[in-house]
Amino acid sequence: MAVIVHSGRVLLARRAVTEGSLSWVFPGGKVQPGEAAEDAAVREALEETGVVVDTARMLGERIHPDTGRRVVYVACRLTSGTATVSSAREISEVIWAGSGELSQLIPHGLFGPVQEYLAGALDE
Repeated sequence: MAVIVHSGRVLLARRAVTEGSLSWVFPGGKVQPGEAAEDAAVREALEETGVVVDTARMLGERIHPDTGRRVVYVACRLTSGTATVSSAREISEVIWAGSGELSQLIPHGLFGPVQEYLAGALDE
């Protein structure tokens, strides 16, 4: 998952089809065979939201409690592009969210290392 922070906000995408209780997520998807998680985050950000990013650092990984899938979180920097819905079959909407909006958009909370990263990167 690409955790993209720009101008004190984080990019979130609304899934076209919810998975369990997940509606709003960080741009991301499957890592292709032989692909590094960082490269997958960069590729998926472009494919889903039309933004070009580079990676800053790995934030951590876990088995997601709602989906049972392995998720790797990568902090990314926006280098160019405007966030739009680039893959309508996967994403229905994109927004730049501030810290005050996250608890409403992601009601079950964030993975600890992601929350810690965002606490220092987002505007109140």
